[in-house]
Amino acid sequence: MEPLLSILIGILVAASVYLMLARNLMRFLFGLILLSNAANLAIFVSGRMTAGAPPLVPDGMDVPPEVVANALPQALVLTAIVIGFGLFAFALILAVRAYRSLGTLNTDEMRVAEPKEQG
Repeated sequence: MEPLLSILIGILVAASVYLMLARNLMRFLFGLILLSNAANLAIFVSGRMTAGAPPLVPDGMDVPPEVVANALPQALVLTAIVIGFGLFAFALILAVRAYRSLGTLNTDEMRVAEPKEQG
């Protein structure tokens, strides 16, 4: 299962880089979300895909009696999902505000702070 998910992660990263290289700000945001999902999937896969019981240790024992699931990658992915959603919401509002101010989402035309070209 891990090799298949590794291929999927590679496809997601390639698609996100393709989208992030576009000159449209909305395509960049969609690429950012794809990259975030690929990173979350990579963290999840790095924790090994094993079926196991919850990592609980019964009273009187030092270790769990059976194979347990690794809770750390799950916690990291859950935190990354929340942070990624917050970042996306902020970037989306920023893009809407930029569109209302500048009238475009093309990054080549968003040169308000740069000096005018002389020619």
